[in-house]
Amino acid sequence: MKHTNLIFAILLLLIISTNIANAQEDNKVKLSGKFLTDQRFLIKDQNDWAWNENRLTLKFDKKISGNSKFYSEVWLRNFGLSNINSSNDLYNKGIIDPYNLEVREAYVQLYSFLNENLDIKIGRQRIVWGTADKLNPTDNLNPYDLEDILDFGRHRSSDAISFDYYFNSEFSLHGAFIPFFQPANMPVGIFANALNPSMKLPEGMILMGLNDKINMPEYNLAESSTAGMKFKAFAAGFDFSLSYLWGRDGMPIATYNTFTSVDILGGININTDLAFYRTHIIGADLAGSLGGVGVWAEAALFLPDNQINMKTDLSALYPQGTPTEMTIIDTIVLKKEAYVKFTVGADYNFSDGSYLNFQYMHGFVNERGNDNLNDYFFIRFEKKFFEEKLKIVPIGGGFIVSKWDDMNNNYALIYVPEISYMATDNAEIILSSVIFNGKGDNIFANLSDYNMSMFKLKYSF
Repeated sequence: MKHTNLIFAILLLLIISTNIANAQEDNKVKLSGKFLTDQRFLIKDQNDWAWNENRLTLKFDKKISGNSKFYSEVWLRNFGLSNINSSNDLYNKGIIDPYNLEVREAYVQLYSFLNENLDIKIGRQRIVWGTADKLNPTDNLNPYDLEDILDFGRHRSSDAISFDYYFNSEFSLHGAFIPFFQPANMPVGIFANALNPSMKLPEGMILMGLNDKINMPEYNLAESSTAGMKFKAFAAGFDFSLSYLWGRDGMPIATYNTFTSVDILGGININTDLAFYRTHIIGADLAGSLGGVGVWAEAALFLPDNQINMKTDLSALYPQGTPTEMTIIDTIVLKKEAYVKFTVGADYNFSDGSYLNFQYMHGFVNERGNDNLNDYFFIRFEKKFFEEKLKIVPIGGGFIVSKWDDMNNNYALIYVPEISYMATDNAEIILSSVIFNGKGDNIFANLSDYNMSMFKLKYSF
């Protein structure tokens, strides 16, 4: 049924796109898109393949009489590698040659709706908040798309109603309402366990199995909706904004663990309940230029609705009659107190064609609470040659510190050198590598076994 629905959706898309293409000249429909091939292999042993993605992006943009617009963006992808386990899989083309279709955006925008200063959007849309370069702590309306952990700042779209009210050319108010909660999707492939916290068991215990259950919020306005408001202004050459969001953290948090014994040698199974908690987010950002240097700053204050406790039930490991205080451990995993994530950065274009970008970020997307926010430093220096056709990035990547008082054992280093060549005005070929190194529990330190080389081709039309 799943594949039938996918095939039907593809056929419907082709029919619609054909009709749009036939009417494009008369109705001024703008059709654009991009083809991307992204291939990666590990730099060790037999150079195992780490990533295979061929993505066709189609964008349709149509204005109607100047009063409304329809926009959509669709991904058609051949993604992943064959996962064949039995001869039955050879009869399933979706397993042999994995593919998927994703509607990234599809909305209608109405200009001057009820009032000449009011524009609204209805449908699936990507609502971008924040001014920093991809690392945006205030950008929390849409769920994170963490499929590719190296693609910082990627989000999915949400079914929403949003509006922009323009007081004048320098001041405006933006609002959004999302009725359905959607969690973040986790990394895949070799990155699958990157965001999973390390688990330390008592001495003598051996983990044999781990099962979990996610408790999703009920689909009603009280439990699953998200809402946000943002005031935007331009003054003294800078863009400013203040925002407020009422929603849920898109990454689940453990609330209950049950330990059960499976053998006499210390083997145990763990069953975990997870949930998504409510939070308030107050944000602020600015962006502008000082003496030719682009600068930006962005911060978000997070205030959970309630304190989050995690109970660990060990009663199955103790004889009957053991006091509850010995078998039930109650741990605070997130206090009901405010914590702040922020990003500051700058970039500069030199007269010789080189470019420098630097950002400092406090708190990654999966980090919560004042005691768990790490520091991230990212830098990229690039130089263009031959009328900007060739671009070399000798310095690129980041440095992360998770404990300043023991930095030698709690750090991560990411090095991403890159060479790209514009073969034509709309075709770019990119060769790069990603080298990880580090110690401790930082997510990027955990990727030190996954150094890889990458080849990409981007073709726009």
